Amino acid sequence: MNKPVFQLSRVSGQPVSDAELLADLRRVAGLLGTTTVSQPKYGEHGSCDYTTVSRRFGSWNKALLAAGLSLSNEVDISDERLFENVLLLWQHHGRQPRRTELARPPSTISQSPYNRRFGEWTAALKAFFDYANSVEIESPKPGASLPNRRTTGRDPSLRLRWKVLQRDRFTCCGCGKSPATTLGIDLHVDHITPWSKGGETIFENLRTLCSSCNLGKSNE
Repeated sequence: MNKPVFQLSRVSGQPVSDAELLADLRRVAGLLGTTTVSQPKYGEHGSCDYTTVSRRFGSWNKALLAAGLSLSNEVDISDERLFENVLLLWQHHGRQPRRTELARPPSTISQSPYNRRFGEWTAALKAFFDYANSVEIESPKPGASLPNRRTTGRDPSLRLRWKVLQRDRFTCCGCGKSPATTLGIDLHVDHITPWSKGGETIFENLRTLCSSCNLGKSNE
C-alpha cells in the first residue's frame, strides 16, 4: 500500500524570501519550457502574486534577470543583440535555427522582438544574413603600425565568427562532430596560433573546435 505523500503548505502571511521568488520564477519557466515568463503566465502557474515579484525587485524584467531568465517584453533591443542571439542558436544547433527555438535555451530573446523589428522570422533571418555577410571595416588600432603590436582585438566579431563557422560547416575541425548530428556538441571559434603567442584574430588564424577538442588542445 502506498503511503500518502504529505507536503508543507505556506502559512498565510508568511514572508517569502527573494531566493524563493526567483526559484518559483525558474520553476514556472521550466514548466512552460521557455526562457522567460510573462506576468499573465506567472499569474496562472506561480505560487505568488506577480505584483509581489515586481515590487520586490523593482520591476518584472529586473526579477527575470535576477532569476537568470530572458526578458519577456524588452523593447528597443539593438539589431546587433538580435543577431548575436541568432548566431548563438545557429552555433548551438549547427544549423539554421527555427522560430520555435527562440522560446528555449540557449536563446535569451523571445520571438516578439524579432516580430516587432522585422515583421516575421524569415525576414529576421534575411536581415541577419545581410548583416553577417557584409564587409566589416575595422579602424586601425592605436600603435598598430609599431613592431610586435597586434592589429586586431582578441575576440572575433559576430561577422568574423559567422564566416569561420560557415566555412567549417558548423563542424569541429578536430573530431568532425557537429551539433546538428551529435547531441551535446558545443562549438567554439578558436585561434590556431594562440593569442598568447602572438596569433592575430583574423579569418585565416581561426577555426571551429568543439569544447572537448578545444580543452584537449589547451592541455597540450
